[in-house]
Amino acid sequence: MNVVLLGAPGAGKGTQSSKICEKLGICHISTGDIFRKHIAEKTPLGIVAKTYIDKGQLVPDEVTVDIVKERISKDDCKNGYLLDGFPRTVAQAEALEDFCIIDRVIDIDVPFELLLHRLTGRRVCPNCGASYHVDFYNDKNCSSCGETLIQRDDDNEETVGLRLNVYKRQTAPLIKYYKKAGVLVTVDGSKDSEDVFSDIVEALK
Repeated sequence: MNVVLLGAPGAGKGTQSSKICEKLGICHISTGDIFRKHIAEKTPLGIVAKTYIDKGQLVPDEVTVDIVKERISKDDCKNGYLLDGFPRTVAQAEALEDFCIIDRVIDIDVPFELLLHRLTGRRVCPNCGASYHVDFYNDKNCSSCGETLIQRDDDNEETVGLRLNVYKRQTAPLIKYYKKAGVLVTVDGSKDSEDVFSDIVEALK
């Protein structure tokens, strides 16, 4: 099964994607993770991508589409995959149709105010990648490796606001696009994560 996971930044796509992939036995493809890997390694792509991401903007379509096309050609994607963070625009969705068939699109819907709170309160470990929220974890150091936690450059309030506005303007039209295609299911992302996952499992049946 090939699945697209939609939802604004902070909607919980990262949490749900790993559960979905384990449940279905499919590969998780996160364009955000791919870009962050390139940024950390300071590759030419990473340097270009960082200039857009730090401003809360989307990386150009042609760059992202090529990365996804190359990734899903790998052997570990033969039994299916979940696309997390792609497509972000209708243009990307149309490009995606040229090289794959999407069986189901899950939209995790969360109110704007809750998204803003989730993102600005997020802290991450620069060493192992573990993620925390100030509402639930008050220590300044990672519980896994002890590294000092940081707030990502794109998690400050100004940039978060920009990212959410970019999502609303460019990515939300995908909901209409996939609804028309008959493959969209919307779930309430403001619920407890386990309840959200139960709703997703039901939608995938």
